[in-house]
Amino acid sequence: MSKDAIKAGKVHLVGAGPGDLGLVTLRAKECIENADAIVYDHLANPDVLAWARDDAEIIYAGKQPGESRTQQQINALLVEKAREGKQVVRLKGGDPFVFGRGAEEAQVIASAGIPFEIVPGITSAIAGPAYAGIPMTHRAHNSHVTLFTGHEDPTKTESVVDYAALAKLGGTQVMLMGVERLGDVTSEMLKNGVRSDLPVALVRWATTGQQQTLTGTLSDIAQKAAANSFEAPAVVVFGDVVSLRDTLNWYEKRPLLGKRIVVTRTRKQASALSNKLRALGAHVIELPTIRIEPPSNLREFAELVQDAHIYDWIVFTSANGVEAFFDIFFKLYDDAREIGGVRIAAIGPATAQRVKDFHLHVDLQPEEFVAEAVVREFKKQGSIENVRVLLVRAEKARDVLPKELSAAGAIVDEAFAYRTVPETRDTRGAQRQLAQGGADLITFTSSSTVENFLALGLPWPKGMRIASIGPITSRTVRDQGLNVDIEARRHDVDGLVQAITELFAQKN
Repeated sequence: MSKDAIKAGKVHLVGAGPGDLGLVTLRAKECIENADAIVYDHLANPDVLAWARDDAEIIYAGKQPGESRTQQQINALLVEKAREGKQVVRLKGGDPFVFGRGAEEAQVIASAGIPFEIVPGITSAIAGPAYAGIPMTHRAHNSHVTLFTGHEDPTKTESVVDYAALAKLGGTQVMLMGVERLGDVTSEMLKNGVRSDLPVALVRWATTGQQQTLTGTLSDIAQKAAANSFEAPAVVVFGDVVSLRDTLNWYEKRPLLGKRIVVTRTRKQASALSNKLRALGAHVIELPTIRIEPPSNLREFAELVQDAHIYDWIVFTSANGVEAFFDIFFKLYDDAREIGGVRIAAIGPATAQRVKDFHLHVDLQPEEFVAEAVVREFKKQGSIENVRVLLVRAEKARDVLPKELSAAGAIVDEAFAYRTVPETRDTRGAQRQLAQGGADLITFTSSSTVENFLALGLPWPKGMRIASIGPITSRTVRDQGLNVDIEARRHDVDGLVQAITELFAQKN
C-alpha cells in the first residue's frame, strides 16, 4: 500500500438539499456531525453547519460570481484535506450528481486513490416546484419529466440541448441554472414549435423563506422575469402542470414568508426560536452574539451543588443554569434523591421544563418571567426569615433577586453556574448575509444579546426593526439609544414568535 493511501482520509460528496433544513437527509446530517473538514458552496444552506463539531474546519468555496474558488482549486483542496487523514464533507446544494459538478469532483478523488462516498440530496428541480404548488407529474397532464441545464460548459462551441427533441417530447420540463439565458431558451423553444401559451413558472430560492414564484407563458415569461428583476438561483418549469399552482400553492401562504429575521441567541439555543420562525415561512439568519462558558470558579460552584440538600429552596433563573447544575450534580451523585427535601423555584416555562426533564417538581413558578416576580411569590407564601436559598444564576447577572431576598430575611448563597461571553466566530457567514441582504427584524432575548450584537460594530441594515423578549431586554435596547418595535407579552420563545407574527400581520 502506498504512503499516500495510508495517510488518506475520506471524502463525502453530500447533497445539502434545496434549502429547507427539514429536507436534509439523515445521512447528510451524520456526515456533517462527524466531519473534520467541511467545504461548502454558496447554494448550500449554511445553517446545516450548526451540526458540525466545534473543532471542524469550515471552508467556504463560494461558487458565486466574483467570490468563487476555481473548480480546480476546490478539487485540489478536497484531495489535500483527505490526504491529511481527515474525514472531509463536500457540501453541495441540492443533489451532487444533478448538474452540480459532483461527478467531476468524484472522478478527481477516485483518480487520487482516495475513498469517497456519494450522499444524494433532494434536488431543487423537484423540491422547488413542489413548494410552489406545482407537481412534476399528473395523470391528466403528463407522463414524463425532463431535466436540462441552461448553464453549459462555456468551452462548448454550441449547445448540446436538442430543443427540437424537447419540443417533440413535451411533458414537464425543468431547467436548472438558466435564468440569465431565459430569453434565448424560450426563443429556441418557440422556434422549434412549442406552443406560445405553454404555462411557465420560475421558482427562486426554492424551499427557503425567500422563495418567490413568477408565472407566465412561453411567449412572455422572459419579459416578465426582466421586468421583475427575477435573478438566479431559480428553477424554471415548463408544462401544463404549472396551471395547478392556483389550487395547490401551499408554502407561499405562510405569514412570515419573505421576512428576513436575525436570531442572536447562543448557537445551542437558537434552534428553538429559529425553527418556529422557519415554520411560519421566515428566512432566519442565525447570528449568535453570546456563548455559554463554564463559570470562572468551577470548584466553588461544584461545592455549592454538592451541598444543595442543606438548602430550603433552589432558585433557577434560566435553563442554562439548570443544565449546568445537574451536569455537576450527577457527576457527584448517582441518585436524584440526594438533592434532599429542597424545594425548587424557576423563572419562566423553559427553565421549569428543563427542571422537569430531570423528573423533579417545580414548587414555585411566577406568572411573570422576571426576577422581581419571584420575590413577590416568595413573600405571598409568608415570612422567609432565615430561609436558606441557593440561587443558581449566571455571572454578572442583575443583582435584584439576591438583594431583595436578603432584604426580606432570607439567607442567600449565589451559585454562579455559567458565564456568557461574546461570540466572535462566524462560521456560517451570517454577518455576510446580513451585510449583503439586510433584514426586516432582529430578535433580542437577553440584555447580553443586545450589548454583544452592538459590540460587533456591524452596519445597521436600513429598516431593520427590533423584537424584544421582555421588559429587561427592552430597557437595555432603549439604554443603547434604539427603539423597541415589539415586545413579547409572554416573555418566552412562544410569546416572542406570537409578537413577531402580529407585528407583520399589522403591516399587511
